[in-house]
Amino acid sequence: MQQYTILIAEDDGDIVELLRLYLENSGYRVISAGNGEKALELIKREHVDLALLDVMMPQMDGYELTRQIRKISNIPILILSARDQDYDRILGLNLGADDYLTKPFNPMEVAARIHSNLRRFYELGAAAGEAGRPDRIALGELCLDAGAMTVTKNGEQIFLTPTEYKILLKLMRSPGRVYTKAQIYESINGEFFENDDKTMMVHISKLREKIEDDPKNPRYIKTVRGLGYKIEDRK
Repeated sequence: MQQYTILIAEDDGDIVELLRLYLENSGYRVISAGNGEKALELIKREHVDLALLDVMMPQMDGYELTRQIRKISNIPILILSARDQDYDRILGLNLGADDYLTKPFNPMEVAARIHSNLRRFYELGAAAGEAGRPDRIALGELCLDAGAMTVTKNGEQIFLTPTEYKILLKLMRSPGRVYTKAQIYESINGEFFENDDKTMMVHISKLREKIEDDPKNPRYIKTVRGLGYKIEDRK
């Protein structure tokens, strides 16, 4: 059985040791960094499967660290922060985080979220080419290679977060079909959708910024008012 490596970037030693205890007991290998710069060095040097980042760290905060990680890696990123306002959550997701948990936290929930994100990220690749589904899906200038988990536009690769990729994959497999936010969220997360959750809107917005020439007048991902989203190639 594969042992996943979790990076904890947190300057509070007590929190690091608490999380280390739970995660190592769950079978993970844990490495840690007390500031953002050291965490980035570890990601460049070590094989890291998932990063758990505190926001308020010296030298480089968790938001900037998320931005820097996304330049070099698409591993799942979970932000752990005492900031619980919608603005902070949306900022983290906009920068490329896949999940956002607030302090104080239950370490068992953190472990469960880590397990869920790793399962979705790595099982997605294994299931991408399942029987009856094409490995390559083309729509206009977009091409999604489910086997390689890559997306290109006019032959140039587009760097997506794991969550953005999963949303695009779901939509591109059924062009023209309308999905509600709840259907998309529950399909890629395996969790019940909360009506006031803004996460899906943020991910759709970021995805449009990456694949659309004009995100405010999208060619591909369309909003169906009162229903949800669909993908089509219609200028």
